[in-house]
Amino acid sequence: MTLKIISATEVLFVGDVEMVTLPGEKGRFTVLNNHASLISTLVAGDITYRNGADSATTHIDGGIADVDNNIVSVCVY
Repeated sequence: MTLKIISATEVLFVGDVEMVTLPGEKGRFTVLNNHASLISTLVAGDITYRNGADSATTHIDGGIADVDNNIVSVCVY
């Protein structure tokens, strides 16, 4: 699936990932390939994503996540 993490001023990450874990308002949640569509508000915390053996973490202060058709779009502030 494709993960896009963007802010108002820059693109923080765009690439293929196997999984992404997001800090949702109601708790952390993980998105895998073929996940059901959803929209969620995000709170301050870490976005963790993995592709194979490689993993990375991006800290955010909050934002919105949209999951649809194996594209995870995250708008952060």
